[in-house]
Order: sequence, then C-alpha cells, then structure tokens
Amino acid sequence: MTMLKSSQSAEHPLDSQGVWCQILRRPSPGRPALFLDRDGAIVEDTGYLRRVDDIVVIAGAAEVITAANQRNIPVIVVTNQSGIGRGYYGWAAFKCVQDAIVASLATEGAKIDAVYACAHHPKARGALAHPDHPARKPNPGMLLQAASAVALDLKSSWLIGDKADDIDAAKRAGIAGALLVETGYGKAERQRAAALASPAFEVRFGRSIADAMMLPVLTSRHGA
Repeated sequence: MTMLKSSQSAEHPLDSQGVWCQILRRPSPGRPALFLDRDGAIVEDTGYLRRVDDIVVIAGAAEVITAANQRNIPVIVVTNQSGIGRGYYGWAAFKCVQDAIVASLATEGAKIDAVYACAHHPKARGALAHPDHPARKPNPGMLLQAASAVALDLKSSWLIGDKADDIDAAKRAGIAGALLVETGYGKAERQRAAALASPAFEVRFGRSIADAMMLPVLTSRHGA
C-alpha cells in the first residue's frame, strides 16, 4: 500500500494515506451520526465540482442538518473526490469549495461536524492511483475513520447518498440504514441500492435530502 506524507494542518488535513480528515466540531462521544454524501446529496452534482461559483445547495439540506444539530447528532460528510486523483483540480480547490459549502449552510444555522474525502481511484495519477482503496466508497473506510476519531455509535447511524456505492459503504460500515435520494444519480441507482437491503440494514428512498426528516436517527431519542 502506497504511503503518502501526512499533512495534518488546517489547510490540508490529509492522513498518511492521503485521505482528507477534517474535524470542524468535536461532538460528544457515543452518539449516532448522520453521514452525508456531498455531490448529489447536499449540493447539486455538476460533474467534478471545483468552482465556488458552481455550488448549488439542494433545497432541504440546511433544514435536515440543522435538525441533526438540534438533536446533538454529528453530521459527517463522506465524499469520493476522484477529480483530484485524476488531476482535474487539487486539494486547494476542494478546500475552497468545501469551505464555501460549510459557510453557506452556516448562514442558515446548519453546521457540519467533520469532512472526509477520498481522492484515490483506479485511474488516478501517481500515489493516488489505487485499484480499490479502503477509503473510497463503496468501501467503508471514511465512515470507520470518522467513527474512530469521534467515537460514534455506528449501529444507530444513517447515511444519505445518491449512489448505490454510498449505500454499500453504509452497509459495510455496519450502520443502521441509508436513504437513497433521487437528486444526482439516485433515480438510475435505485435498483442497485434496493438490492443492498437486508434484515440488518434498511434502505429507504426519497426525492431529495429534504425527505430525511423522518429517518430514525432524527426522530428517535438517543439519550442526553
């Protein structure tokens, strides 16, 4: 496995594997989390989003995140960013876009607790080239890293995403369930996502992130 030089700084919080691991707020330990894919779930998927001017926050995203905040449910973004690995843009551009998304949500009272991003891809360049990196969804690496870093209750956590790979990562991480949204690639991914459901893993479907308000992680009582 290729090791990259760690760059744990405010500007580029990359671990030794080159995975972006940014904790913005440290939640209380032992809480279930709401994991969110980014492109296609929180913001419109414009195809390798790299410019702040292209950001369009999906209606309902701020309300759902705020609802999680009010219930002390950590909100963790887990996003594949193969555009970095392919050389279309760099971590600096990613940071500008991500900071702008966080700032836009904050104006509506919605706060993100942590951001994890994986740039590895089979067709990536250099050290980011990897046939099946454990952090790249559908692998559960980013979810597991977040769970370890901030002591999450994975068994009661949920994920929202627009691809079957998002749902598969959630299942492999051992969380309670996932919501596939129709924004982004969701409509085309419905059949693949549905096949991932099991007695131990619930798969739900919604038009957008706005339909997440009835997820158990946002309606159940999870202690103090």
